[in-house]
Amino acid sequence: MINTPYKQLKNGANQLHPGMQLLIFVAIFIGTLLICNVALIGIYGINGIMDIASLNPSTPHLNNSLWVLQLVGTTLPIFVAPVFFAKVIVNDEHDYIKPGINFHWALLILVFLLMFLSNPTIELLSNINLKMKLPHYLKGLEDWMKDSENSAQKITGIMLRMNTIWDMLLDLLLIGLLTAIVEEFMFRGVIQTIFVRWTKNVHAAVWITAILFSAFHMEFYGFLPRLLLGVLFGYFVAWSGSIWPAVWAHFLNNGTDVVVTYLYQHKLISQNPDDQHLFNYMGYAFSAALLVLLMLIYRKLALEKMPFPEADGEELD
Repeated sequence: MINTPYKQLKNGANQLHPGMQLLIFVAIFIGTLLICNVALIGIYGINGIMDIASLNPSTPHLNNSLWVLQLVGTTLPIFVAPVFFAKVIVNDEHDYIKPGINFHWALLILVFLLMFLSNPTIELLSNINLKMKLPHYLKGLEDWMKDSENSAQKITGIMLRMNTIWDMLLDLLLIGLLTAIVEEFMFRGVIQTIFVRWTKNVHAAVWITAILFSAFHMEFYGFLPRLLLGVLFGYFVAWSGSIWPAVWAHFLNNGTDVVVTYLYQHKLISQNPDDQHLFNYMGYAFSAALLVLLMLIYRKLALEKMPFPEADGEELD
């Protein structure tokens, strides 16, 4: 029998079916989400929450209040749920969080290159996504999606309003690093591991988790590019056996947006970061080809350090 982290899960004290594990995890996450948001209602009141969420300009300290809502109402539950599940429910943070650092250091350089060279492909997917339209009988749903996306963009715009370099560094810490850690713990840590056990196929687990990751953000017009990012993050973890290459990639993606937005706001660069027409079709094709090549190099290097047959897509026994 092959001895691997995924295989070892069957030899531990926890014998829960992966479907039951998923239900328990979702229950923990929803419970934590409710507790945190009830606490926010206790602080601001329901009317106060509504004023903040609707960006009422008369709301005192609107920017700070938005941050409190984001950190307490969303970020904290995303962190607490996977850590509690891994440490208390399955008592196996090694496999469900994957905090180990036993991977080749060159993988971090490859991740750096992959994230920046993926920009044209992400732009292409964004443009495809923006052109997608739902059938006429779903116009109400499409209008709701557009309104929801516009509202999310307004909120993000306020939170990314950076007057000083210290504001930029704080956003880099909170939006770049903190978000990367908590979301990777939840999705590539717990959820992807559950689906690896359930489907017994790493490729299926990576893609299912990526779909859930993209859907979780509730941004229909950014679904495809975020799906691609989720797939990349998923393979970074599956092939290396560690969460940190994905956290690094996630940080690079979010952090770059923060830095570029700051530079544009202060007229240090002229290129609008929201412009989705920076590349041509040659750039798209070149980017996609490089992505495939670099992912193959990443896989080869990662599996030399941790040669898991499962990571190559073989089914688990």
